[in-house]
Formats: sequence, C-alpha cells, structure tokens
Amino acid sequence: MNEKKHVKFGGRLVIVGFGSVGQGSLPLLLRHIDMPAERVAILTGDTRGIEEAKHFGIKFNVKPLTRENYKSVLDPLLAKGDFLLNLSVEVSSVDLIEYCCKRGVMYLDTCIEPWLGGYYDTSVSASRRSNYGLREEVLRLRKKYTSGAPTVIPTHGANPGLISHWVKQGLINLSRDIRKRAAKPESREDWARLAMQLGVKTIHCSERDTQVANPGKRRLEFVNTWSVDGFVGEGSQPCELGWGSHEKHFPRDGKQHKYGCKAAIYLTRPGASVRVRSWTPLEGCFHGFLITHGEAISISDYLTVRSNKKVVYRPTCHYAYHPCDNTILSLHEYAGKNWALPENKRILMDEIYDGADELGALLMGHAKGAYWFGSRLTIHEARKLAPFNNATSLQVAEIGRAHV
Repeated sequence: MNEKKHVKFGGRLVIVGFGSVGQGSLPLLLRHIDMPAERVAILTGDTRGIEEAKHFGIKFNVKPLTRENYKSVLDPLLAKGDFLLNLSVEVSSVDLIEYCCKRGVMYLDTCIEPWLGGYYDTSVSASRRSNYGLREEVLRLRKKYTSGAPTVIPTHGANPGLISHWVKQGLINLSRDIRKRAAKPESREDWARLAMQLGVKTIHCSERDTQVANPGKRRLEFVNTWSVDGFVGEGSQPCELGWGSHEKHFPRDGKQHKYGCKAAIYLTRPGASVRVRSWTPLEGCFHGFLITHGEAISISDYLTVRSNKKVVYRPTCHYAYHPCDNTILSLHEYAGKNWALPENKRILMDEIYDGADELGALLMGHAKGAYWFGSRLTIHEARKLAPFNNATSLQVAEIGRAHV
C-alpha cells in the first residue's frame, strides 16, 4: 500500500458532510497529505462516521449548516489559506463558494447543491432549479471574483469530475487509432474541434454497479452504495442531457433553457423514471437511468464548436446509471409508494461480499463505432487500497484526495 506523502499543507481542513464519500476520503487525505490530525475538523448533520473520526483523532462536530447559520458556524473554523472540502447534500454550493472567495479559503466539492428544499421549490422555475441552472449560478461567480480569489474547484469527484478527463483521454486514443495522430490539444477550442473531426456524436457517462451484499435490501428500506439522500435527490429531479447538434427529433416533453450556454435540455419527468440503453466492458449492454448529472451539461458545453456565434457541432451527452441490484429494488419500492422515501436507509459497506463498479466515458458515432475509457474497480481491490470504502465511494474519494 502506497503511504507516500504527496504534499505538505499548512492550513486547516474542514470537511462538510461525512457520509460514505467523506468517510472514504478521510484515510486517504491523512495518508497522502502531510497535515496533523488536529488541523482537520468534520462538520456534519448527524453522527454517521463518528467512530471513524475518533479512530483518527479528528474533531467531529454535529452541526447542520443552514442558510441562516453557515457563516457563524464556519467563521471560527476557516481563514485565509485554509481549505473547505464540501461533501454534503442540501447545503448551497453557491453560498459556500462565495463565502470562501471572500475569505481566501480554497474550495472543492463533488456536485452543486442547493439549500434544503431547493430541488422542490415550486416558486422557482424547473429550469432555474435544475443542474443546468445551478451550474450557471456558479459560472456567474467567475466574473465576480476574478483577481486574487482562492482556488475553487466545483463538481470534481468521479462524475462529474474524473469522467471529463476520461473523455479527453478517449479522444486522444481515438485520434491515434483513427487518424494515426495522438497530439494533445492545447485549448478548449482544440478539444472541441478534435471531437468534431473524429465524428463523435454521443457520449454516455456509463456506470454499472454490480456490488452485492448480505443482508440485502429489506422491506421498506432504501439501500445504496453511496448517499441515499444524494441519489434520491438527483433521481427525483427532471432528467437532463447535453443536446447534440446532430439530433433530428426533439423529445415530446423536452424543454429548452432560455439563458446561459444553452448546451442542454431537460425533460418533465424524474430521471429515476427514464431508461436509456448503454454499455460497459464487464457488464455489456444494460438499461440505465437517465439521472441528471453536471457532467452531461459541462462536457457538451466544453466540446461545442461555433462559427460566427452559431453552433456547428455539439455532442449529445448524458449519464446512464445502473446502480446495484439492491438499489434497483429500493427504487421500485420508492416509485410504488408514490415517491415517498422510507424512514429506513442504509449505505452498503461492510456487508458487501462481491461485485464491482464500472464507470467510464462511452464515445459513439465515430469511425470505430464505440469506444469506452474508464475505471473498473472491484470491492476486493477497493478494500486493499483504502479502509472505510466500497468500490463506488473510493472512485470519488480518491479524486477528492488528489485535488486537495
């Protein structure tokens, strides 16, 4: 096991949220970053993970952040040069990013979240409370905080995050195979032109989780290999996808956004009710859920080619997610109960005895037909690499560790 310290960090680190990804990230952070445990603090909404925090000697504070208290709670914990790692749900990413920019605090999260209830606030249009709308809010902060602002990296876990790097590597590999050239593009425009020249029409962020557990799902219980609340939140949102310039038929219940980059559309159905056909190497073909994810929007936007301000190329991009079979049973029960979440929730961890999580970028429409580039991690490999993890959480946790 690699115990190498990659960097020394002299500031304080505050981890907001300590679910499965937070618990999986902590041992990696302490293993590879030269930083004493007394300068790390956990701020979370419940006692999940408290025993792990005690094991590593980390301060554990049960204090849910709200719109009203987040500044007063964070003020004693963070100052210029410190780091906020946001792994929470139902805490506004936009407000935390702006807070960090004003105080000179570095920031990283794995998705853009609104405050509690933000996904279901009918006083706000469906477009504005979508992942597209949340992303546009974050992008507006770039113009507000230009010079002297601290490093801010939003939406960079496994997906969204690492998946975008896999798309780029996939494009380089395809260029080598199809055009016999593998030069790395040097700008956003170069990447977009490469995708267009290769003929890439559709990109699936395809994921198949085959982890199995004993005991499995019980009646009136929702189980998952990562945050139940996070998955239910995004699965209940309208499904979203980057909309390609080659598409000829617009979905009957599709809606377009009237602001921003206009690289994506949304459907008036929750993502957990929409199936798409996709593929991963070990599983082969499968039917996944078209769950809204930030990378579906950002990848399509990033790979857009314009001429005289008119879009001439853009790939379709969306998430295609088949969670573990126990979660499929949970979803079936959840939908059957009129989308009412049961009180009993469980994240599968120690009870997992076999299976893997495959996650990668499936690039389609080019001369080779289809090409997949990504990660295949078994539960057995994950346990050898890091404690307090399963095959799903480790893929997210490792990327968070690398960025910090």
